[in-house]
Amino acid sequence: MRFFRLYKIFSVMLSFGLDEFLLAHDRVSWLRTPLNRLLFLRDISEPRAVRLRLALESLGPIFVKFGQMLSTRRDLMPTDLADELAKLQDQVPPFPSAQAIALLESTYKRPLLDIFKSFDETPIASASVPQVHYAELQVRREVAVKILRPGISRIIAHDIALIKIAADLMQWLWADGRRLKPRQVIEEFEKHLGDELDLTREAANASQLKRNFASSSLLLIPEMYWDYCTAEVMVMERMYGMPVSQVDSLRNAGVDIPKLAANGVEIFYTQVFRDGFFHADMHPGNVQVAADGRYIALDFGIMGTLTDVDKNYLAQNFIAFFRRDYKRVAEVHIESGWAPAETRVDELESAIRAVCEPIFDRPLREVSFGRVLLRLFQTSRRFGIEIQPQLVLLQKTLLNIEGLGLQLDPELDLWKTAKPWLERWMSEQVGWRGFFKALHEEAPHYATLLPQLPRLLHQRLHENPAAGLKDAMLILLAQQQRRNTWLMIISVILLLQLLWQLTA
Repeated sequence: MRFFRLYKIFSVMLSFGLDEFLLAHDRVSWLRTPLNRLLFLRDISEPRAVRLRLALESLGPIFVKFGQMLSTRRDLMPTDLADELAKLQDQVPPFPSAQAIALLESTYKRPLLDIFKSFDETPIASASVPQVHYAELQVRREVAVKILRPGISRIIAHDIALIKIAADLMQWLWADGRRLKPRQVIEEFEKHLGDELDLTREAANASQLKRNFASSSLLLIPEMYWDYCTAEVMVMERMYGMPVSQVDSLRNAGVDIPKLAANGVEIFYTQVFRDGFFHADMHPGNVQVAADGRYIALDFGIMGTLTDVDKNYLAQNFIAFFRRDYKRVAEVHIESGWAPAETRVDELESAIRAVCEPIFDRPLREVSFGRVLLRLFQTSRRFGIEIQPQLVLLQKTLLNIEGLGLQLDPELDLWKTAKPWLERWMSEQVGWRGFFKALHEEAPHYATLLPQLPRLLHQRLHENPAAGLKDAMLILLAQQQRRNTWLMIISVILLLQLLWQLTA
């Protein structure tokens, strides 16, 4: 089965003439003529951008998602390719409405019109994994109904299996393969694709994001109607907005475009650093703008998460980067284990400075992130910096955000917009504000722990009379699951004060 899928991939690429992208290079350009003679029956009269889009659609959802990502990178892609690939955002050919209706009736065990007062059989959007229909519930609520494509799980499983084989070969054949951890990266992607194939999880993601931004005036999240949500069907509030890619229409509607672009940066950093829970598929097809200028987020199938450790190291990297403190950037890479412990700080600092310094104080339209990423990759290879699989989705999202920012406001200064927010966040995490915040959050835990410490200490001394008070304290503290070092120190001080009073 995998052989036939691999054969299909190569045959589709050849039938749509995608070999021209490879044969454009001087080293292999001599192959163009004999290959065209061999495949003279194929029709490659369409423009190359159209053929690329059609080929990706033919190959299935994973390849469509790849095209979606490329469409947001107009700084990397020629204009004709970016414009055509943008159609992959929500114009993937739909599956027959009869199949959608049959799936709904099978899911709910009732006729369609017993569930919905009205149902538009023409899909409003068709993406790589689901398609969406507008409807109205019997309780007179306008909704959007998302339905998975039939058989999509099997197709994705086959493609993932082939990509894993390619990852293993890359790791075996390429000197940098082991450092880049391609197998782990694919497994991380596979996990999130699995989440996207369960619409119950997507609905839960949307509910969580809605709670996180309940008090925000920047972002709207649709309400989920849980009584109608299953693994294959998701019913949510219908949202009214304009696609974020229609900049001229937004401007004519009175939307402040520079403010909108800056708000997008704030939303992104809030999701990543405050919540550690972020929308990881922010291409233009998943983002709309309400009449009042607020963003509307759609499609919550791929969400990224970060641990507190990840957030802390990332924030330190970003702030040091915005301050042009390249020495601190190098130190953080070594402290976090991303770079080998034996790496010389001054050498890594110099290499990072050479990559990053030229892009400061420039608007997005003057920055080629493609070249920046290439040079960063070369730097990481030189110093043996390992790819962090858990950050792959964040890297993908950063590319999407930069692409959106470039479309909205090419004059946006990404660095100046983000720096104050990150500095404020860091002061709340590691300064006095962070200390008192952590004290407040951990107080219930230690309110339970503190009264037990004298009894636990006495029990430890009774079990091992030879152990001194100091040793017993160390053993006891090692057994306790500590979530905050400062608070544990305070607990020890209070306990010692109590023991002093008891022995006085």
